Amino acid sequence: MIRVGLVGFGLAGRVFHAPLISSVDGLELAAVVERSSNHAAERYPGITTYRSIEELLADTSIKLIVVATPNDTHYQVATQALEAAKNVVVDKPAAVTSAEIAQLAEFAGGLGLQVIPFHNRRWDGDFRTVHALLQEKLLGSLVHYESNFDRWRPGSATRAWKEDPDQGGILLDLGTHIVDQALTLFGLPESVSAEVRRERDGEGANDTFTVRLHYYTGFSVTLGANCLSSLPRPRFHLRGTRGNFWKWGLDPQEDALGQITSIATTSWGREPADRWGTLRVDEDGNIVTRPIETVPGDYRLFYEGVRDALLGKGPAPVSAADAWRAARVLEWAAESSKAHRDIECDWSGAPE
Repeated sequence: MIRVGLVGFGLAGRVFHAPLISSVDGLELAAVVERSSNHAAERYPGITTYRSIEELLADTSIKLIVVATPNDTHYQVATQALEAAKNVVVDKPAAVTSAEIAQLAEFAGGLGLQVIPFHNRRWDGDFRTVHALLQEKLLGSLVHYESNFDRWRPGSATRAWKEDPDQGGILLDLGTHIVDQALTLFGLPESVSAEVRRERDGEGANDTFTVRLHYYTGFSVTLGANCLSSLPRPRFHLRGTRGNFWKWGLDPQEDALGQITSIATTSWGREPADRWGTLRVDEDGNIVTRPIETVPGDYRLFYEGVRDALLGKGPAPVSAADAWRAARVLEWAAESSKAHRDIECDWSGAPE
């Protein structure tokens, strides 16, 4: 049994990490850091509540630390945990710069420890469905991939740190996920272009972006997110030489996790038929349209991979190098937006 300590019990800790850790055999949610409240202990009777990170790190029974704190603290807290000889899962973004991610990876490797970024949306049902479609080549040769994460949030963020430009805004918050998904599917682009700005009233962090990844083959990727879409775009739109695939709506796991403390249902991550995507392809000159059942999403697979990696049974489900590459794309996107030009990608310097 791997005893886990969770640093932070806000949205990330309460909705994502705690229920998932509690749902995976071989992991035990043993302790949580809350500065003044006891919300975690109320939801998970029997766990230990520590008032400081230092108290948690002094607990020699804890073998894995999960960092679920504001973005600009990820590097510091993860470094403290590694110094205390703990393996680390760190919520996205793993750090606010690619240089800090590389430093974390080097430090962990030198100590024989693991630092694993929480890129959980590789296990979204819609993304798993897209991956399966591409494996089956149902669209022919893919010419364009579009991924959007649109929301209707016209007011300022309820968590003040989210409006701090130094925390990265929506570019790091959602961009990390959808860039990581694209790199997982298609590998490393040759250049990046982007527009990153703020659309909502008032001062604060960026709240919208469009990022384009360009590949030598002529294939391109468009990634976007914003907070002013009362009528959102398709979550995915793929165009190929045989046809198209559309998928609307967001993976249901986040909403479901907010209501529970652990996963008990056998139907976890399944979507009803009215939320499935649509495939329209040319079959011997006939245009055929049919629904594509969504592959069930399952964020537990991330933590099962973490468990197995710590037991020496397999690689980490997400590597620090993966997080570094996503961070580099987002840095080039910010540079492109400011300079109004394409940025050529230089992939040297990736952590081992």
